[in-house]
Amino acid sequence: MRAVTGHPDVALPAEGPEREIARDLARRAAWVSPAFVALGAVIGGVNGAVSAGLALLLVAGNFLLGAAIIGRAVSISLNALYGAVLLGYVVRLGLLAVIALVFKSTGWFSAVPFAITLIVTHLGLLAAETKRVSMTLAHPGLAPSASKVGDEATTDPTSPQE
Repeated sequence: MRAVTGHPDVALPAEGPEREIARDLARRAAWVSPAFVALGAVIGGVNGAVSAGLALLLVAGNFLLGAAIIGRAVSISLNALYGAVLLGYVVRLGLLAVIALVFKSTGWFSAVPFAITLIVTHLGLLAAETKRVSMTLAHPGLAPSASKVGDEATTDPTSPQE
């Protein structure tokens, strides 16, 4: 299944690399979650652990929602992609702020573990994923092989040659 771009010579895969990268980021968030939940428990007790867990869920959801926005917009046009990325970022940032403000009024929410987890996991996961993708080009969407490009030889030196 291929998405149409509006240009007769260009067809994009129905699921691009952004969704796979977002799923990878969410999976890595699950890997680091015990450490952040434990840190939240040390800082704020049970409430801190729950707040850190909430932050981890929001981080994973933010990455997945961002990928969904990009995936939808890229099939429309390049200008739609630009607008969707910018507007999507602002809306997702506002949504995170609203969620934090809503939960702040509850008795169990602990702001410090929540904020530490939210900021550190966002930045840390993005930095780790950027390093992984740029160093290895292991993601199939970023390093097309000959079988994906009409069985013609690829000129990418990092892709496996058969």
